[in-house]
Amino acid sequence: MASTSAAAPTGADRATGGVQSVERAFQLLEALADSGGVATLSELSATSGLPMPTIHRLIRTLVAQGYVRQDTARRYTLGPRLIRLGETAGRLLGSWARPYLAELMEATGETANLAVLEGGEVVYVGQVQSRRSMRMFTEVGRRVQPHCTGVGKALLAQLDEAEARGVLGTQPLQSHTPYTVTDQAELFTQLARARERGYVVDDQEQEIGVRCIAVAVPGAPTPTALSVSGPEARIRALEAQAGNTALVPVMRQIASRLGQVLAP
Repeated sequence: MASTSAAAPTGADRATGGVQSVERAFQLLEALADSGGVATLSELSATSGLPMPTIHRLIRTLVAQGYVRQDTARRYTLGPRLIRLGETAGRLLGSWARPYLAELMEATGETANLAVLEGGEVVYVGQVQSRRSMRMFTEVGRRVQPHCTGVGKALLAQLDEAEARGVLGTQPLQSHTPYTVTDQAELFTQLARARERGYVVDDQEQEIGVRCIAVAVPGAPTPTALSVSGPEARIRALEAQAGNTALVPVMRQIASRLGQVLAP
């Protein structure tokens, strides 16, 4: 049953077409997600900028609906009802992107991937595999670290430095191959270069023999990246092409059109 105590829309609400309480509830959920999924009320107040009485009221509602839960240490965590929403949204995102991934695969002959950043990890939400017998395969839904993948670095490059450092955390970067960049200063140099030239490379940093080129999807509501991956020699041959079939311009053009579809 709907509450009869809800405040009437303010002038700002009417001007923007939004409802302030709904916007603030999502702001709290985003703050909780940014904190790793667990936070105290005081931490949520500090990160969201919302007054404590507002947070108390919204948190009670979110807990009652199952979108937030309180643990035994009186901290708040993202609730189980969000799982279904996230899984469904991820499937829809992959479905919307599939024609663009298929176009990229046809243009390059290599596996095309789509990924987002979630909870400090890269999540693959879409893929169209190459038709070649030797091809790359990454299970949709798989989570990987961002510093050692093309899509991961393309996602990090969309964040400001403080946000990117928060995603990477304070622990040493894990090495997966002899080519993995484990020095944060070197990684941030790569991210700055990626912003300048509009793409990023994973050169055997996640798996030996595999090369990946990734670009950002502009306009998407959350950091999103598109990539092609395959055997190193074949990807290098694609990079050497010029003119209308040049790899990065083709990728960026497809990413731009996909971003228009995903834009809120």
